[in-house]
Amino acid sequence: MSDFATITEREITLISRFIALLKDEQEVLKRADAEALPEIGAAKIELVEQLNSLEAERRSALGIASNEKTRAAMTEWLAKHPKELTAAVNWENLLNLAREAKQLQEINGRLIDMHLQQTSEALAVLTRQSERQTLYGSNGQAAQVSGSRIVDSA
Repeated sequence: MSDFATITEREITLISRFIALLKDEQEVLKRADAEALPEIGAAKIELVEQLNSLEAERRSALGIASNEKTRAAMTEWLAKHPKELTAAVNWENLLNLAREAKQLQEINGRLIDMHLQQTSEALAVLTRQSERQTLYGSNGQAAQVSGSRIVDSA
C-alpha cells in the first residue's frame, strides 16, 4: 500500500469519527442540551487538529506548499499513478465524507443560530427592551424606562 493510501485511510477514519460527533452535536442541539456541547466541542477540536496534521503529511508526500490546492495536486498524482487504486478509492471516499461533514456543520450552525436568536428574544423580554424601544414621552422622544410599571405606563 502506498503512502497516499495509508494517509487517506487514516483520514477516512478520523473524518468518519468527526461526522459521528457532528451527528451527536446535532442531536444535542435539537434537545437544547447546552451542558453536553463543551465536551463535543473539545472532541471536535482534537479531531480537526489530527486531520490538519494528516493533511500536512499528505501535502508533504505530494511535495506541495501549504498555499497550493490539495485537490488539484492529488488529482494530478492519481493521474500519474493509475495503478494506485486503493489511494484513488480512498481519495474519492474522503472527498465524499468531507462534503457530508461540511453539510452537517452548516446544519449545526443554523441550529446554533436559531438557539441564539431565541435566547436573544427571551433576554429582550426579560430585560424589557421592547418596552424601552416603544415608550415615548409627551415630546415625542423615546422615554427612559424608570423600572416602575406605574410610572412607565402613565
